[in-house]
Formats: sequence, structure tokens, C-alpha cells
Amino acid sequence: MARVLLRPGSGRWSINGRSLDEYFPRPAHRIRIADPLRVAESEGTFDVQVRVRGGGLTGQADAIRMGLARALSAHDEEVRVPLREGGMLTRDARKVERKKPGRPKARKRFQFSKR
Repeated sequence: MARVLLRPGSGRWSINGRSLDEYFPRPAHRIRIADPLRVAESEGTFDVQVRVRGGGLTGQADAIRMGLARALSAHDEEVRVPLREGGMLTRDARKVERKKPGRPKARKRFQFSKR
């Protein structure tokens, strides 16, 4: 879950009190997070403050990306269509499958012995 707050500014990032580079060491995550700003052509015009929790780094990066896209579309309705076409406003509906009885995990089975 990510909460994204946009303020007019110089492009400063704060994620859970840390900078973008400090919180996400992988460049792929940083690029993916900044996609909505690139599409909306508003890089360096907003200070972004984020509170995120749960999941791993990739899941958090995608949550921040969608939260940022939603905040930008709420600010300026004209960027909604390019963000939608880029898939930045679509929620990933996949969830962890539940564990089934009689199995060690959701789909894994115990080793079969013929004899």
C-alpha cells in the first residue's frame, strides 16, 4: 500500500523519510517509479512524498507508480489518457493462492512413492 502526496516543488523525493536512491538501489525500480512523471511531462515540477508498506521492493515500486499516476491524473485530467494507455492506472489483480489441505503449499504435492 502506498500513499503519494504531490506538492509543487523542485522534484525532491521522500519515501518513508529516505531519498529515492537510498530506498530503491536498483535503477530499474527508480525508472519504473518515475514513468508517470515522464509521461505527464512534469519531471522536476513536483516534490513527491510517499509512505509505503507491505510486500517486497518490486511490489512497493509498482504501488508507488500507480499512486503517483492517480495523483497526477487527479491534478490534471488531460494526462489520464496517456497514463491509462501506459498501463499505469491499472491495478495488478494477482493475489497469493491459499494453501490447500493435504499439501505442503498451494500447488506443491508431497513426493509420490509407487511402492
